[in-house]
Amino acid sequence: MNPAKRLASSLLLSLTVLSGPWSGVAAAEATPERNQRLVERAFANWSAGRGSLFDDLLSPTVVWTIQGSGPAAGTYHGREDFLRRAVRPFAQRLATPIVPRVQGIWASEDQVVVRWMGTATARDGAPYRNEYVWIFKMAGERATQVEAFLDLVPYQDVIDRIALADLSPAAPTGERQAP
Repeated sequence: MNPAKRLASSLLLSLTVLSGPWSGVAAAEATPERNQRLVERAFANWSAGRGSLFDDLLSPTVVWTIQGSGPAAGTYHGREDFLRRAVRPFAQRLATPIVPRVQGIWASEDQVVVRWMGTATARDGAPYRNEYVWIFKMAGERATQVEAFLDLVPYQDVIDRIALADLSPAAPTGERQAP
């Protein structure tokens, strides 16, 4: 077979393989890795003080569920609802932003699981430490659902101990903070 016919046959065979029922396998395998890289990048930026994890990663219509019991536990509908009712009230009581230390990130299909530790200093000088597991359900390049696990006792202790009325107008906005 001459080289031109061999090339044409190879191209035809390649197109047949790519359009077959198994053609989605490579794309499906790429999605978990892509999602994991998106989450890794968002956490790296957060840790470095760049951007906002919530703006960078969450869909505006995200459904965020904090598991457990206590006033902060429950489901928040939309990024702004979550920021307004859970993130900002907590972050405004901190003197320093939470610094995340990722312990592991795993991805499977459209879900990414992050286990991380967060540390900060409250406005009264007391340390804040907590461990988190967040499960992101990704669609495109955004998380559309998040399930969060954390010890709500230290979170609620900061909320209860430091009144918002005691805060100066220069309080941090808390967009980079996490409950």
